[in-house]
Amino acid sequence: MSEDTKKADTHQQLIALLTEQRAQFRVVEHEPVGKCEAVSEIRGTELGQGAKALVCKVKGNGVKKHVLAILAADQQADLSQLASHFGGIKASLASPAEVDELTACVFGAIPPFSFHDSLTLVADPLLFERFDEIAFNAGLLEKSVIMNTDDYLRIAQPELVSFRRGET
Repeated sequence: MSEDTKKADTHQQLIALLTEQRAQFRVVEHEPVGKCEAVSEIRGTELGQGAKALVCKVKGNGVKKHVLAILAADQQADLSQLASHFGGIKASLASPAEVDELTACVFGAIPPFSFHDSLTLVADPLLFERFDEIAFNAGLLEKSVIMNTDDYLRIAQPELVSFRRGET
């Protein structure tokens, strides 16, 4: 299976899930952009509506875990808070090879859904407190989904964990 096919499969799997679960969503096609600020402008959404997805490794104290950490695109992650939530000593961003293996997506295209058993999904609650809709790249850099926040929480069921800078 080619890399493009794997990435298209992630997009199709996501759209099938949202459709099957009767989510309120729309797909926006655009130029392939991986930067949060640029893509939010193209989508016509606020930067804070963007669901930034970070594939992280948490290690230490006997913990070795991969986490898909979702936060608002206008925020920065505090990976030490993430590590401590899982009982680890440190957290870091996963390598491109790990990201590909766990998500079948390139950086910037990862949707805020985990389709891999070894990838734990967590989300910072601020993402859901300010807007009725969230927006994210949908497995491909040239396709975004804008969806109802309540539908996202119902379908993805992330563990809500505060891990943005400035939060304790």
